[in-house]
Amino acid sequence: MTKSLRAVCILGPTGSGKTEAALVLARSIPVTVINYDSRQIYADFPIVTAQPEPLETAQCPHELYGFLPTAQAMTAARFAELARERIAAVHETGRAAVLVGGTGLYVRALEQGLADIPPVAPEVRAWVLERMAREGSHTLHADLAKDDPETAARLHPNDTQRITRALEVLLGTGRTLSSWFAEQKRGDGDVALCKIGVSATLDELLPRLDARIVRMLERGAIEEVRAAYAKTPDREAPGFTGIGCAELLAHILGEADLGETRARWLHNTRAYAKRQLTWFAKEKDVRWVRAEGFDRLPGLVRTWAKAFE
Repeated sequence: MTKSLRAVCILGPTGSGKTEAALVLARSIPVTVINYDSRQIYADFPIVTAQPEPLETAQCPHELYGFLPTAQAMTAARFAELARERIAAVHETGRAAVLVGGTGLYVRALEQGLADIPPVAPEVRAWVLERMAREGSHTLHADLAKDDPETAARLHPNDTQRITRALEVLLGTGRTLSSWFAEQKRGDGDVALCKIGVSATLDELLPRLDARIVRMLERGAIEEVRAAYAKTPDREAPGFTGIGCAELLAHILGEADLGETRARWLHNTRAYAKRQLTWFAKEKDVRWVRAEGFDRLPGLVRTWAKAFE
């Protein structure tokens, strides 16, 4: 099918410099940045989820950041709807839509559409939720890893929402979530993406991630999570399941001292970056660029755009 919408998509692991890449583009091309990170959608956590800061948002419009309450969940299908609406609106302004984030499944949903998974019986979901409440996300994540290791590998053990979904699909359909995703037909979506990958190794990322955690703590990350918990005192709420939020909440609740919290936060962030590197390495048609080559980005985008003229 002919793609009716176009967008640039900057992808790569956390801490690699995706926001900087978008701002380099913004200095040469009129752009609107659209978030596709599943954690940066939450309103209560601008610091912990590394949402763009005022000096960055002043350089060009930024959308789909910090709009969702902590208690609400977001699905890939709903994100694709929101992002498609924003891309269409940006096109009307004559600007280029630039997707920036790290949630690979959101990109897949937007570009390819979603697998046609049959509805799961309510009693199946209720049974999985009861187990989640009783045994915790780490136990269910371990169970998921036995039957659907591919899905488990991309999910953090604290991610109650997505672990629940994967298990309910497995039990309700008799098939793994990864097998359903494998059936997606390429091109089912209506958005053509110019995918630009920001390249960095795990060893290069680690000191950056450590420094970023220190900066987040200095800016008030603990106070941010404490305030969010005062408003939504439910540690299983979707907003608290992200890396950083979960570790800081455990500290606030007296389960770990600050040193242990920092170490766990860095460990889990490193593991997440590793999962992202694995996921994005499988993406097709990515133009990979290292940070020192960001001056090439405007040319890459213009060359891609000419194919549609």
